[in-house]
Amino acid sequence: MKINRFCYLVRLQYLGFRFSGWQLQPKQRTIVSMLNKTFEFLFPDRTYKILGAGRTDAKVSSLDGAFELFLGEELKDLDSFILDFNKNLPSDIRLLSIEPVSQDFNIIKDSKTKEYFYFFSFGCKNHPFSAPFITNYIEDLNLEIMKQGAELFIGRHDFSIYTAGLKPNTKTVRTIESCCIEKNDILTANFFPESSYILKIEGKGFMRYQIRMIMGVLVQLGKSELTLNQIKLSLEPGSDLKLKTIAPGSGLLLNQLKFNG
Repeated sequence: MKINRFCYLVRLQYLGFRFSGWQLQPKQRTIVSMLNKTFEFLFPDRTYKILGAGRTDAKVSSLDGAFELFLGEELKDLDSFILDFNKNLPSDIRLLSIEPVSQDFNIIKDSKTKEYFYFFSFGCKNHPFSAPFITNYIEDLNLEIMKQGAELFIGRHDFSIYTAGLKPNTKTVRTIESCCIEKNDILTANFFPESSYILKIEGKGFMRYQIRMIMGVLVQLGKSELTLNQIKLSLEPGSDLKLKTIAPGSGLLLNQLKFNG
């Protein structure tokens, strides 16, 4: 028998620099632990469940994240819910909106595409205040060959070596809809470097560390530690390329999350 419950899709933003990722971890400050704490403070007598659209890593941020909120009773005033929740959340997490969804909605299966941005700069030391937003490489990088390398990831490939702790049933063949490097005109501040860049990548879903390992490979390419042909071969089944670099989490940001329907 189907349990009658009320379901809501909640959009949110967060700066991940102070957090150990999305999911609950013992004795760690995480995004979902702060959401749980806030809900239980505001509604101490209600049963609830929060299910995220994905699990961001430690220090990873989001401009357009989402979670599904399951309740046993209806929320009467959605505007007040957002207002009260934001008053009690820390300043680096903000709810954007809430809307009722069908009990048939599945926030994981109904995710259409995710677009991530990885912000980076190179060639000189950044102002320390840039650290939560932009990964800084002191060495000079060959940006043009990195742009060529980014295009190699577009399409359907075997990303077996682009993840950590690969489990036997993990779907490693994935499709990347777009992947490019562009000049950063999204995030600005007077303490940012004069020039910074974004790896923009979009697909239906990504494995643990996949984008950060792609970024790491592109940095190796930019340092002439890898070739374009090695990257091509790394995307074929049975690749034995050993990836040396996982880019830091603090440069990664979930920019947009789209759902079916």
